[in-house]
Amino acid sequence: MIDFEFDEEQQLIRETVTSFAAERVRPAAREADETATVAESLVDAAWELGLIQGSVPEAYGGYASQAPSAVTGALIAEGLAEGDLAIALHLLSPRLVVDPVLVLGTEQQKQDLLPAYLGERFVPGSAAVLEPHINFHFTRMRTTARRDGGGWVLDGDKCMVPLAKAAPWIVVYAADDSGALAAFVVPSGTPGLEIGEREKMLGLHALELYSIALRGCRVPDSARLPGDAAKLLRRARVAQSAMAVGVAKATLDYAIGYAKERDVFGVKVGQKQAIAFMLADMATETDAARLLNWEAAWNLDQGNEAAREVALAHRYCADMVMTVTDNGLQVLGGHGFIRDHPSEMWVRNGRGFATFEGIASI
Repeated sequence: MIDFEFDEEQQLIRETVTSFAAERVRPAAREADETATVAESLVDAAWELGLIQGSVPEAYGGYASQAPSAVTGALIAEGLAEGDLAIALHLLSPRLVVDPVLVLGTEQQKQDLLPAYLGERFVPGSAAVLEPHINFHFTRMRTTARRDGGGWVLDGDKCMVPLAKAAPWIVVYAADDSGALAAFVVPSGTPGLEIGEREKMLGLHALELYSIALRGCRVPDSARLPGDAAKLLRRARVAQSAMAVGVAKATLDYAIGYAKERDVFGVKVGQKQAIAFMLADMATETDAARLLNWEAAWNLDQGNEAAREVALAHRYCADMVMTVTDNGLQVLGGHGFIRDHPSEMWVRNGRGFATFEGIASI
């Protein structure tokens, strides 16, 4: 039976992340969007919360008492994204390497790679999943991994690869000789790994995203993470869905506050029936999406494949956040279109969830 009553640790994490997002992330969101960068002081403050270290077992230098929980990860992702999506993705980027190694890695890979992400300072992580062609799906990768002697040769193109220039390792997803999805931890600077120019997007201005090309990129056999790589991408979809809920929640709360305060011809905007019904629909959709995603996360924590639950949550949350952010902008009327309010930024970011793939993990 599904139980969404959080334990004491999860409650504390949720409260801590929500407070940090409200007090530090939200006030920094507009400047980050305008300058296309995340302030180092904010990154340092977030690192001190221990959100990455708390997901790694003590045996590898972290302080988690158990395996990473998808539900806990979803709570963190939603809370940070409620402050700002681009900043949240930046702050949680180490998990793009940490989680694959924890979930699929060998004991030696865990010992070799995890300590680098558990030091005193933030170290960015990266993952190359999305490919620049239509009808992309992670089960039909065009990027290939060909067995060659005692290693692998990677060939293909990737786009929207977060923090690729700064990350010491990039987890590259590709189809192996049998067509199965595989994940490889590729060190920065590996010959054949070419990082392109920073990509310019409609949203996520503060998050550094790059295209990369793999041209005969040779890695040793030890670079492959054994196990079902699709499991990792299902966890990534739960993370992205949680962030969609966070963006929708931010939009909803802001729209409600505006509707309560704004007068139009002597009447509060929120007293107009059409606006009240719109806000009610936004609240319903946001809560429904959250519960659907929690169900998917809970199933992952139970060790279930959860392919169906994850797919439903991913599709629903992507549609939901586009609708909610658009409606939130409409509640503000003409004010929604100007940059004095964050609604236009949430619309730009919310539109991306239909195409995001593999830029977050839990």
